[in-house]
Amino acid sequence: MNFFKRAWLNLTAKKGRSILLILVTSAIMLFVLAGLLIRNAADSATSNAKRSVGATVTLSANRAAAFKQMRSRSSTSKTSRPKLTTSPVKLSDAKQIAQLNNIASYSATVSTSANATGFDAISTSGNSSTSGGMGMKGGSTSGSGDIAISGVTSTSSTPAFEEKSSKMTKGRGITTSDEGTNHVVIESELAKQDNLSVGDSIKLKATTGTKKTYTMTIVGIYKASSSTSTQQGPGATDPSNSVYTSYTFANTVKGSKYQNTADSVTFKVSNPAKVSAVKTAGKKLINTSKYSLTTNDSSYQTVKASMANVKSFADKIVWLVTIAGTIILALIVILMIRERRYEIGVLLSLGEARWKIVAQFFVEMVMVLVVSIAVAGVGGKFVGNQLGQQLVSQQATTATTSSTATQTKGGQPGVGGSAPSGNRKPSDNMSGAPGSHTSGTTTQKQAELDVSVTVFDLVELGGFGLAIMFLSIMLAAGGILRLQPKKVLID
Repeated sequence: MNFFKRAWLNLTAKKGRSILLILVTSAIMLFVLAGLLIRNAADSATSNAKRSVGATVTLSANRAAAFKQMRSRSSTSKTSRPKLTTSPVKLSDAKQIAQLNNIASYSATVSTSANATGFDAISTSGNSSTSGGMGMKGGSTSGSGDIAISGVTSTSSTPAFEEKSSKMTKGRGITTSDEGTNHVVIESELAKQDNLSVGDSIKLKATTGTKKTYTMTIVGIYKASSSTSTQQGPGATDPSNSVYTSYTFANTVKGSKYQNTADSVTFKVSNPAKVSAVKTAGKKLINTSKYSLTTNDSSYQTVKASMANVKSFADKIVWLVTIAGTIILALIVILMIRERRYEIGVLLSLGEARWKIVAQFFVEMVMVLVVSIAVAGVGGKFVGNQLGQQLVSQQATTATTSSTATQTKGGQPGVGGSAPSGNRKPSDNMSGAPGSHTSGTTTQKQAELDVSVTVFDLVELGGFGLAIMFLSIMLAAGGILRLQPKKVLID
């Protein structure tokens, strides 16, 4: 009788012991599979983060160099105090950087202000940054308008709308088709105060240059959930006074010398791992005494760090369960050998090779393993989901705490605008600029683990299971190899 048949007969004859082996092995395989699923899901989440979270490189005026020049002029000038002078970013320079490898898109920020004419802006009282009484005209300091203008290519691509802190309630947002027009999107509270609706017209008066008055057509109304002021200090304006227009109109309000320029230009990097390379290549194309390039891949790094911790924990689960499972199954096999000494002695006395007896035990355990893998495959996704989401939640809490502390020390993010980007997608706007009504903390993107059982996962689990079974049998095989059939039968 071959050892395969003996293994099958032994398992079916002793059902209680076989069921116990299946339960123990299933528990071990279940946790090994959970660890494998979490590890693979963490790898997948990290890869997806490269595409969904992304990273940016921002081209803006070199303020450090500007301050240095100002101090230099201050030391030589005896008549007046020099002012800080920065250079606006030329879109022609930005287009050169946009041609670099790994640049997915680029967008320009154009922010300015104007005074409300023929309608009332919402005012704030004193230095408060929250909404004050309505119906009071003005509310701005000398030289700055009471309406904050954010020039964009697409409102849907701005951080405020992407992060759902603002949403359209009527009409539509600004799109690329609004370039060269006087279309505007206003906030719902401003619309309610002045009884404005989609299709109505408002007038904005520039605060610089010729101080020309522009007639704007309302194409949409949005709701801002934030109560943060768009400006700080005396005369701070309410966030409801922020309007969105095409970037072309914002440049027109600023003056003719600002045409084809921007406050800053932000480039979206398709592969966050290449941010440093893009920055290095970009510096070779610009005048570093006028412009500076800064990188921002904090969201990607947050997701990457979180997933690295999750993956590390999952690896520990796999190896700890594998080691513990090997020891447990080895002890069980040793006890089985003690119980079946007479059976082994008879087989040895009949001339059965010792390796075949060891192989019989291995075949028995492999049969148990097949059933256990099926059981683990059914319950593995549930266990992996529960454990994985708990780990991600813990990592997200840590990341949010860290982000809040960092944001407290820094400035406030803003709404980005976009410039023409050729064949690139202007909707991929990731820039930030003054004029935002986002909250005081940065929204951290949290990766979700897609825990699903695939054929590859089961094959990988089978490989771990076979390794555990092989090591278990090898640890217990010494007892079989030392047995002497004559002594066993006499005893």
